[in-house]
Amino acid sequence: MKSAIAARITQARSILRRGVRGPQALAFLPAIALAAFWLGGEPMLVLAALGLPLLYMLAGGDISGGPGAQDPMGDMNVVGLAVAGRMVNQFLVHARGSNLPTACMVIEVDGLDPVKQNAGEPAAESLRDLTLTRLRNMLRGDDRAVRLGDNRFLVLLAPALRLDLEALLQLAARLQSGVEEPASLSNSVRYLSACIGFCSSARMAEDATGEQMLDAAQIALGEAVVNGPSAVRAWSENMRAAHSAQKSLLAEVEKALMNGQIQPWFQPQICTSTGQISGVEALARWIHPERGIVPPIQFLRCLEESGQMTRLSEVILQHSLTALRSWDQAGLDIPRVSVNFSDTELRDPKLVDRIQWELDRFGLVPHRLGIEVLETVIAGSPEGIVARNIVALGKLGCHIDLDDFGTGHASINALRRFTVHRLKIDRSFVTRVDRDEDQRRMLAAVLSMADRLGLETLAEGVESVGEHALLSQLGCDHVQGFGIARPMPVDQIVEWSGRHADKISGAQQLGRSTG
Repeated sequence: MKSAIAARITQARSILRRGVRGPQALAFLPAIALAAFWLGGEPMLVLAALGLPLLYMLAGGDISGGPGAQDPMGDMNVVGLAVAGRMVNQFLVHARGSNLPTACMVIEVDGLDPVKQNAGEPAAESLRDLTLTRLRNMLRGDDRAVRLGDNRFLVLLAPALRLDLEALLQLAARLQSGVEEPASLSNSVRYLSACIGFCSSARMAEDATGEQMLDAAQIALGEAVVNGPSAVRAWSENMRAAHSAQKSLLAEVEKALMNGQIQPWFQPQICTSTGQISGVEALARWIHPERGIVPPIQFLRCLEESGQMTRLSEVILQHSLTALRSWDQAGLDIPRVSVNFSDTELRDPKLVDRIQWELDRFGLVPHRLGIEVLETVIAGSPEGIVARNIVALGKLGCHIDLDDFGTGHASINALRRFTVHRLKIDRSFVTRVDRDEDQRRMLAAVLSMADRLGLETLAEGVESVGEHALLSQLGCDHVQGFGIARPMPVDQIVEWSGRHADKISGAQQLGRSTG
């Protein structure tokens, strides 16, 4: 009986709150004033005027009618996760009382860290304030937007009739476009990108808390970041299973790194002029005893979250130099092994000394080691420890490869300043180049620019004979991809190189006989 009465009271308060909140409440004022005056004259009119605010408070409303009214957290700009969870819970309780859906969005902005490194913390803080202002200007009066940290923002949507998946995706796209508008800062223009994860109350259990809803939105954001840049993902129950699997991998990956389960596989790179092996790229592979080969995109993310990327770099480097020396002893001619270095690893102030020590330990000269650096790293790090490390490695004699060229907007001056030796042309420039005339012209322009700058070129992601042939005709120096060879364990390189040498020899003999 008590629960039924409580439910009726809640329903009545909800009806009263919807009836008297917002601008529509003004329509009742003349009728209330006239009735009060008719019943008791001026004294009753005064009492009615004094009683209206109390009536409104009993209804759980406020002047704007939203869940954030008279909320001490409503005017805050930066909150922690605990406060954010309570804010989400407020909106969730209000939504249930109104029998309407609500939603929360978590936005991660990329591009603020380079501003902090290059222009300082005040400049980055100005961009954070600008981003928050832009978000708030795109929301309704009852919605809320706050910062969750340096790069993350929370948007809470007040209950409304139309907050289905389509409407939320449209709103996410508008918020993303607003955040990514160019921003002027210190006589320069900055470009930010935003990934968004969101969760609707309609997709949560009836007894779900605000903290659980916020956690769901953050899991969705994690999926967006992996598929970014500028990706948007909505929470679904399938993500929960994937997130649990990711957490399980996170618990295992450090042990796998220590036990030697994570090692490099090597993908050959071929010179287009001679057909000979011009090098190999070391690519991390986790051979799990039960799961088999774990995709790199999964465990690399785990290693990054656990702060183990530097340790991974050490493991891959040691195994790669060991492999290079073993191939030398077997009489195999592999000029160079290339190792990928992330932004995190390039921030290690001891990186150059560590690489020098490893080369000396294995008795290898520096030019036998290739350092692969993403173009986005060079474009976003013109100064600081990253830049100093890349320059120092080039002076040491290591071969600097600019990976994924065409995706990071590195300037020609940066190519010169960092002593880049070779451009690795991104797969997006290579796909269907033998069948797409526009693609061919774009690739030819890139190759021409590299030639004028005196840089070698390597096309990655070559998957067909046609792509290989056309790249050779256009003057690309080296090629790499599944159409040539897949990554393979160290012991298979010797066997593959023997078969490849026989193929080249056969082609040369055929050419002489037909000539």
